[in-house]
Amino acid sequence: MIEQYVLGLREVDETHVAVVGGKGAHLGALSRIDGIRVPVGFCVTTEAFRRIMAEAPSIDDRLDRLSHLNPDDQGAIRTLSAQIRQAVEEVVLPDDVAAAITRALTQLGERAGYAVRSSATAEDLPTASFAGQQDTYLNVIGLAAILRHVSRCWASLFTERAVTYRQRNGIDHRTVHMAVVVQKMAFPQAAGVLFTADPVTSNRKVASVEASFGLGEALVSGLVNADAYSVRDGAIIGRAIATKRLAVHARPTGGTTKQAIEPERQEQPALTDAQVVRLVQLGRRIEAHFGQPQDIEWCLVEDDFQIVQSRPVTTLFPVPEAGDGENHVYVSVGHQQMMTDAMKPLGLSMWQLTALAPMHAAGGRLFVDVTRALASPSSRAGLLRLLGRSDPLIRDALESVIDRGDFIPSLPDQGPAGPPADNAPAPIETDPAIVTDLIERSQASIAALQHDIATTSGPARFDFLLAAFQEHRRLLADPRSMQVITAGMEASWWLNEQLQAWLGEKNAADTLTLSAPHNVTSEMGLALLDVADVIRPHPEVVAFLQEVEDEGFLDELSRLPGGQEARDAIRAYLDRYGMRCVGEIDITRPRWSERPATLVPVILDHVRNFAPGARKQRFERGRQQAEQKEQEVLERLRTLPDGERKAEETKRMIDRVRTFIGYREYPKYAIVSRYFVYKRALLEEAERLVRANVLPEKEDIFYLTFQELHDVVRTNKVDDQLIHRRKDAFRSYRTLTPPRVLTSEGEGIAGAYRRDDVPTGALVGLPVSGGIVEGRARVVLDLAKADLEPGDILVTAYTDPSWSPLFVAIEGLVTEVGGLMTHGAVIAREYGLPALVGVEHATKLIRDGQRIRVHATDGYVEILP
Repeated sequence: MIEQYVLGLREVDETHVAVVGGKGAHLGALSRIDGIRVPVGFCVTTEAFRRIMAEAPSIDDRLDRLSHLNPDDQGAIRTLSAQIRQAVEEVVLPDDVAAAITRALTQLGERAGYAVRSSATAEDLPTASFAGQQDTYLNVIGLAAILRHVSRCWASLFTERAVTYRQRNGIDHRTVHMAVVVQKMAFPQAAGVLFTADPVTSNRKVASVEASFGLGEALVSGLVNADAYSVRDGAIIGRAIATKRLAVHARPTGGTTKQAIEPERQEQPALTDAQVVRLVQLGRRIEAHFGQPQDIEWCLVEDDFQIVQSRPVTTLFPVPEAGDGENHVYVSVGHQQMMTDAMKPLGLSMWQLTALAPMHAAGGRLFVDVTRALASPSSRAGLLRLLGRSDPLIRDALESVIDRGDFIPSLPDQGPAGPPADNAPAPIETDPAIVTDLIERSQASIAALQHDIATTSGPARFDFLLAAFQEHRRLLADPRSMQVITAGMEASWWLNEQLQAWLGEKNAADTLTLSAPHNVTSEMGLALLDVADVIRPHPEVVAFLQEVEDEGFLDELSRLPGGQEARDAIRAYLDRYGMRCVGEIDITRPRWSERPATLVPVILDHVRNFAPGARKQRFERGRQQAEQKEQEVLERLRTLPDGERKAEETKRMIDRVRTFIGYREYPKYAIVSRYFVYKRALLEEAERLVRANVLPEKEDIFYLTFQELHDVVRTNKVDDQLIHRRKDAFRSYRTLTPPRVLTSEGEGIAGAYRRDDVPTGALVGLPVSGGIVEGRARVVLDLAKADLEPGDILVTAYTDPSWSPLFVAIEGLVTEVGGLMTHGAVIAREYGLPALVGVEHATKLIRDGQRIRVHATDGYVEILP
């Protein structure tokens, strides 16, 4: 077989990434689009690169060593990658490779200037752009120089930045190969970049153009400020003309040089308005061809645009597919559920199948379409009131869309909608037996599910699950359960509003709800203190747990003095709470029962930081504080005009909130309990598929939807490429930050706090549990890596119920996501922790170890000197 070392650009398209790399494949595809001009050229294929790598000395050994380095070990990466680059550059070009390049150059003209550009197979992909990771050389003249720069491009696959980028993205160095694009130079009067979606707002309808004089190198390397234009629907809607003092131009002898721009031209636009609009039209044509927004590099040569690169914009958050051409407004489910991480396809589809409201998936996250609710004045008012209490940033974002006037359709008012008025009594009596009955019914339903699902297998199991999902939704929508949750929340709101109005008390309900009964999440956090009490007297067990690295440690515990008791205590805890984990709304996440080592650091913290009996003492202390607060509030009310009536109403609401508020956490516990039953049943089917050689590993089912998995079980056939694509997509989704509010135009809207009563430099958030606390900030992004000491303030992105064991060890809480009635807020109040949620970028703006002061009543954080 004769190897093909060179292919013309017009011989390739986007299906040839493995042969000519991402850049070469895209340029080939661009050259085939009507009306798009691309400088002529050819690609030196990955076959040539493989030849070179095979002849480079000690390359396999060095790649092995490189793959085992930590991405943060920059010194070792720098040294080893430099050695690999040198080895590649020193390989003498084989005669047949050199001859193929020479023939291609001869046809185009050896004396011309050329751009010699790296084109890796993991580059310009829909899920990762790898922009700027490898090298490009401009205006290379002469055969010898071009051959030399081709070698340099091959070697640039192993620049320190490229190696680090791959390691951080989990890409094996051996799977990436390098092609090289050689193109005739364009010598433009202006050049720049075009984004077919606004890179700041992500709006797909708005294109962004940046332009400067000379070669685009000046702009992409940051040498000059560029003219900037925004274009929508064929019209320029934003323009900023920069002062451009420098330009990069090609030298006659090769290479490039910086030149000063004449003063009289410095503030002239690099493009006319008509050229800007024409360029965007070309960009839309390119976008339509590739099917997604593009980052395009262009040159203007004698009033004719030439395209020198187009790659997908990988930083945009995807938009839910509506397919009706109408405007839509979506609200993030993850910000309500305190889980903004990307979910795998099985997790998304299971939540969609069991949720009460229709859910739309995008970017590995779920969204609810609120367009119709915003379109009618009455339903809009109810929605904004509810969301404003939960998350003021979501409310503000929605109001900013409404204020535009023409984005949301207007529907006739259908009459009152939304939650009941703030002071309306919930239609349910204050009776603790109601909560007890609901919990017992839920537990019986879960026990029946566990029993019945065990009698099924294969396709019949999926039919059973579809029926179980109906029961799941019925339990969620149980009117009695809804009434209890609503009654607890409304009583809490009533107390806060009325006691502030009557007594000037801020957030009085925070103290009145301490140690409320039936709060399964706060009980879960405190129960780990009991586990620590069992372990603390046994130093050999403590020492053993400090060295735990794998999940089999429970079986080894019984060999140690006190180990049997420790194992029984941990297993009893897992029997009750082992279905929980971080990000538990995603069924694919590993549960504590599956990875019990996750809990070990928290248990050890409790052993170190608490005395025996801490659980009972903390609960009793909270109960007494709530009781004392109640007596104090009622006594003060009785001294007011009409005081007896006010005290009587307040006493009713205190009884109501203490009876019902704890149940707020139970439905989530029941959902997650059922999810764990579903998961184990599906994994049993996955194990059968692995035994039948249908799947290589059982976790592959996480990249299929429920229906797709059903089809695989029914047919014993799977699309391996689909799973591979889903894994790539999930990796890219993990790097994205979901917006609180997203429009169908792709615009992510964060919302803002409209406050002027906080000190300069303070970080603003939503107060959810009052008080002031000062201490050391511990920025924790992984529960399993938490290392807390008494007095610490936990700073993290979000806290779902699985974080509650940490709450007993801290003095305050700051999160980036959350609302008044989200789980972290409820548990913070339950434990009496000053807590602030919705603090944008808190984990980046607050450094681990800094001293901070949390003003959790007034809603801001001070970073102290």
